Amino acid sequence: MSADFKPTPVPSAFEVRDLIESLLGRPVEWTATSSIVDPIDGATVGAYVNDLGNIGAVILVDVPLTAWAGSAIALLPHVGAQHTVTTGLVTPAQFDNITEILNVAASMFNKPATQHLRLESTYAPRETLPPPVQKWALAPAGRLDGTLTIQGYGGGRISVIVPY
Repeated sequence: MSADFKPTPVPSAFEVRDLIESLLGRPVEWTATSSIVDPIDGATVGAYVNDLGNIGAVILVDVPLTAWAGSAIALLPHVGAQHTVTTGLVTPAQFDNITEILNVAASMFNKPATQHLRLESTYAPRETLPPPVQKWALAPAGRLDGTLTIQGYGGGRISVIVPY
C-alpha cells in the first residue's frame, strides 16, 4: 500500500444495514453480535481485492442470510428461502443474487484516499477457499459481526473483515 492511501475502514453497522435495506427495498434490522460467521459452518464468502490483486476485505454471509437476502432481492417465494434454511442447500438463484449484493457492497469500502476495492470472487457455502481468503476469513482483523433481519423474510449473520 502506498503512503498516499489511508487504510480501508471497516464499514459501520449503519452502512451495512443501509446498503442491504436500500438494495432489498424493505426494512432491515441490525443486531450486533460477537458470533462470527465461520466458513466451515457454511457461508457465502466475498473476496475484495485492490488494484494489485491483494485481499483488501472479506464478507461472510451465513446460509440463512444468503437464502433470505438472495430471495428477497428478487422477490422469490418465502417458502424457497425457508427450504434453504432447513436443508442448508443454497439454490443457484439465491447464490447469484447474493453475489450481486456482495458486488454492490464493494461501495462500502471505497472511501476518499483509500485503495479502490472490487469484488474479485464469491465462494459458495462449503466451497474450499483459497489460502489468502481463508487466512482473513477467521483472522483477528478489523471486523464487524452482526445479524440482519429482513422484514417479511428472515435473518442471518454477516461478518465484514478488513485486514490490518
